[in-house]
Amino acid sequence: MHIHSTPEWMHRWFSGFTWRKPTDQKVLYITFDDGPIAITEWILDVLRDYNAKATFFCVGENVMRNPQIFRRTLAEGHAVGNHTYNHLSGWTNSFDRYMANAALCLSEMEKHGAVCRLFRPPYGRITSQKAAALRQNYELIMWDVLTCDYSPSIRPEDCLQNSIGATQNGSIIVFHDNQRADANIRYALPRYLAHFADLGFAFKAL
Repeated sequence: MHIHSTPEWMHRWFSGFTWRKPTDQKVLYITFDDGPIAITEWILDVLRDYNAKATFFCVGENVMRNPQIFRRTLAEGHAVGNHTYNHLSGWTNSFDRYMANAALCLSEMEKHGAVCRLFRPPYGRITSQKAAALRQNYELIMWDVLTCDYSPSIRPEDCLQNSIGATQNGSIIVFHDNQRADANIRYALPRYLAHFADLGFAFKAL
C-alpha cells in the first residue's frame, strides 16, 4: 500500500516542520529529493516547458559529482535545500555525525554561490534534538504529497493519479531525482504538471 497524503494529525504532532503552505490560491510547491544526477537535467527541461519553479533538496555528494547540473538549477531560478552530504538517516546516526554531514552539504553548495535556508531530512527521519538544532538556521520542509515514484511496486499510472488525488492548494509535493524513480517520474511529472497547469495552478519554489 502506498500512502500519498500525510495525515493531518502528523502535521499537528510535528508542528515545527513545514508540511504545506496554507493558501486559497492555486499554487503548488513541487520538490525533488536526492540529486543532482543526470536525470535532473531532464527534470529541468520539463519544468522549463511549464514555466515551473521548484525546490531541489540536494545531496552534497551529488553536488560535488555534478556541479554543472547544480549550477544550472540555480541559474534557472529554482530553490535548493540541504539533504545532508551522504543522505543520512536522522534516526541511526549520532547527533555530531549528522550535524557535521549537514554542514558539509551546505559548504559544498555554497562553493557554487547557493543560498540555502531549507532542510529536508532524508527519509523524513530525524530526532527532536537534531531538528531543534537545525531549526536555528533552516526551515525544516516535509511534504503533504508523496508521489512514491521511487517504489518499484507502483505503476507509473498509479503514481500519477494517486498524487493528483492527494494534491490541494499549497501542497508540497515530493518527486525524486534518483535512479529508482526514473521510470515513474518520466511518466508522472510532465502529466502532473500538465494537469494542474490546465486547472490554472502556478508552480513556485519554496
